[in-house]
Amino acid sequence: MSSVNENLAETRNHLVDEIKSFTNEEFNYKPGKDQWSVAEVCHHLVLLEGRTAKLIHHLVTNPEMNKAESKPIHLATDRSTKFNAPEIVQPSGEPFEVQQMLEMLNDARNKLLKILDSLEDQSVLAERSAVHPVFGEMPLTQWIELIYLHEQRHIEQIKEIKQFVNRH
Repeated sequence: MSSVNENLAETRNHLVDEIKSFTNEEFNYKPGKDQWSVAEVCHHLVLLEGRTAKLIHHLVTNPEMNKAESKPIHLATDRSTKFNAPEIVQPSGEPFEVQQMLEMLNDARNKLLKILDSLEDQSVLAERSAVHPVFGEMPLTQWIELIYLHEQRHIEQIKEIKQFVNRH
């Protein structure tokens, strides 16, 4: 689990480096009608991490065991395939301040880590599974890995949006 924690931290640091220098106006700039602003991308990440933390907490405290095979989640970083975010993790569309979002990202991560740290036995994460909207039934260990893989995907999206912001 330590390499997963390192990947979570490293990817989050990379994300923070990408967004911390934006002005609030740049942060909320939408490059196109049907495209997300950097603020919306980050809000999506906050919502997703919060939902994942709740899911993990629910499943590890539930006595039913439901084990699944590993899925090819590394495909999450392939931006040539577009996915529509489930409604529950779509950004609200409201404007955010950069500092406010940094705090939201930090809070979401702290909640996830608190749940993971509270587990007496981390192996329960490999024993429990849930249905993912893209990959289907997969173990909770992969849900956690998917947080940083998904974040890496969106860091690339943020870099693309940045190019539009700089031309704006």
